[in-house]
Amino acid sequence: MKTNLSQKIKTGIFVALGIGILLITVFILGKQKNLFNSTFTLHANFKNVSGLLAGNVVRFGGINVGTVDDITILNDTTIQVNLKLQTSVKKFIKKDAIASIGSDGLMGDKIIQVSPGTVPNPVVNDGDMITGKDPLNMDQVVTKLNAIATSAEVLTTNLAAIVQKVNNGQGSLGRLLNNDQLARNLEGTINSTKETVQSIKKGAEGFSENMQAAKSNFLLKGYFKKKEKQRIADSTKKANDKAQGVKKN
Repeated sequence: MKTNLSQKIKTGIFVALGIGILLITVFILGKQKNLFNSTFTLHANFKNVSGLLAGNVVRFGGINVGTVDDITILNDTTIQVNLKLQTSVKKFIKKDAIASIGSDGLMGDKIIQVSPGTVPNPVVNDGDMITGKDPLNMDQVVTKLNAIATSAEVLTTNLAAIVQKVNNGQGSLGRLLNNDQLARNLEGTINSTKETVQSIKKGAEGFSENMQAAKSNFLLKGYFKKKEKQRIADSTKKANDKAQGVKKN
């Protein structure tokens, strides 16, 4: 008798635990599916849903506010996604809102993120269609990255070949860097150019000093004074002619 009672108690506890686990599971799933909340529906069209599944989360402002209710292929270029959202967020979503597909973390499940839209626009109604923003095509990104990597590899190879030729003394730059005689000739040319410039500068300075000395010489002093008087007279005449011309006008 005691054995039968013990078995019944164990069976009762097992059944109670099973029912409890079942109720908790139903509650969690129901909460995720918004079975216990008042909801409304929005639609968005995409060209590619990138692995999005029915039941995935819909977020608004980073908060879970609904789920993907259904995904339907309308034609070869359009896929319609039906969103079931909590009624409490309806007043924040405008008709120009955008639904975009993202990832929950770096490698997480796909999710829908709904933007609020702009203030001047009216609030959405149940069953409205909002704009869908297609996700980034990772295949195209990988293809572009591969092309960039290939170009970088070719560039690196060519650069290495050029450096090797320079090191081996090939080409004008290589010969210049590796041939001591060429380097010395170039250095000599540069030094000669510097000396020539210095000579010209000294010659100009000497010419200026000679002119000053000539002006001070008593034999040429009268000549330079005559030239200075003529220059002053010419300047005065031009100024007077210009002034008379202004008066006539």
